[in-house]
Amino acid sequence: MKMKSDISTLEDVRKLVDVFYDKVQLDNTIGPIFDEVVENRWPAHLDKMYRFWQTVLLTEHTYKGSPFTHHAKLPIHKEHFDIWLNLFHETIDEFFEGEVAELARKQSNVMAVMFQFKLEKYRSDPSNFIL
Repeated sequence: MKMKSDISTLEDVRKLVDVFYDKVQLDNTIGPIFDEVVENRWPAHLDKMYRFWQTVLLTEHTYKGSPFTHHAKLPIHKEHFDIWLNLFHETIDEFFEGEVAELARKQSNVMAVMFQFKLEKYRSDPSNFIL
């Protein structure tokens, strides 16, 4: 059995992102939401996600942007974040272990909680929220 390694290179990030989004697209609940938003721009979306996770996990600052603005008006709720997290953690566990893999788990949890909190605030009063 092959030992799992930690996430340490851009190629590792690409593997994590590619396998994760393959699972997302196959999921009956969140897949259609992603397909509707991303449409036929999957290569561009994946490239953005490579840069995002490269920045978060490898501290190689290649991502610029505000991820929440792209999610603010989506029909997503706790159940969607739970599926997203489950698939993301499943993908991490499938291929990686170590300090950065654990960081990926922690950061994804933080993002899910933060996005849900911000979505609640935005939905309760969109006029009082800066996107």
